Amino acid sequence: MKAVGYFESLPITEARSLLDMELPDPRPAGRDLLVQIRAISVNPVDTKMRMRSTPTPGVAGVLGWDACGVVVECGVEATLFQPGDEVWYAGSIARPGTNSELHLVDERIVGHKPAALDFAQAAALPLTSITAWELLFDRLGVAPGKQHSDQSLLIVGAAGGVGSILTQLAHRLTGLRVIGTASRPAPAEWVRSLGADEVIDHSRPLAEELRRAGIPDVTHVASLTMTDLHFPEIVEALAPQGRLALIDDPGPIDIGQLKRKSLSLHWELMFTRSLFQTADMIAQHRLLDEVAELVDAGVIRTTIGEHYGSINAANLKRAHALVESGRSKGKIVLEGF
Repeated sequence: MKAVGYFESLPITEARSLLDMELPDPRPAGRDLLVQIRAISVNPVDTKMRMRSTPTPGVAGVLGWDACGVVVECGVEATLFQPGDEVWYAGSIARPGTNSELHLVDERIVGHKPAALDFAQAAALPLTSITAWELLFDRLGVAPGKQHSDQSLLIVGAAGGVGSILTQLAHRLTGLRVIGTASRPAPAEWVRSLGADEVIDHSRPLAEELRRAGIPDVTHVASLTMTDLHFPEIVEALAPQGRLALIDDPGPIDIGQLKRKSLSLHWELMFTRSLFQTADMIAQHRLLDEVAELVDAGVIRTTIGEHYGSINAANLKRAHALVESGRSKGKIVLEGF
């Protein structure tokens, strides 16, 4: 099968940072599905793993943790899908990624693709949807429904992949007042279009920006980027007994600052269930099916930003470079080999 992989951790500007290659076709066993990959998208985890995880000498590492495709074959213990089903998923960082023509994935972290979207549009959503859903409902503890009209959510980095989904989920499925951050006009308009009630500039002090918008404090914060930089301002902006959830990998932060207000800190990593084979691992299958229904009902829209063409090393290098720049809007997708 065709694939894009790497043998050593290199800057994306290096010729060998990502390579086109041929690899053996995998075969499914147990609860695995063998999926023919039709489209993928690129996430920050792809660039982090490329730079931080060196493959075993002589063995190609394959990145990619977002995919949409068609089930080709099912393992003997698989019961949720059958050959021909169109599926979407984010996969597991403990296994080879989705930048290959064929891919193995445990059916418990796979959902049925939304019928309303084509493969490229759908590939933009799985990882960010799982992350945003788990962050909002599992980590921050917000209950779906419109009963939270007296509460508010500040999303730091609302224009990115996770922020784009989180803004929609919070706006459409809860009663939270949603405040997104963006530092430039185009991303700010994008965040407004997704349902944010207010958009503030995260290049300025967050608490000051909130007060300028007439918001004295917020009950919940989702910090999606540069948490260490914004941490003191987040603490100031949170109301007493508020909740902070983050997804990034910040430098040292002083959690002692949380004590005076009895603030709680929560971390979200959507790979935890698959990494540890948790008892509730199948929750991601159900979650993805529920998000697909929301997409088909017109409640959630795809966050595709740019289509970078076919799945090959040259196009993936371009995509990695843009993600690393921190200036992407929505998701970068690639389609077909």
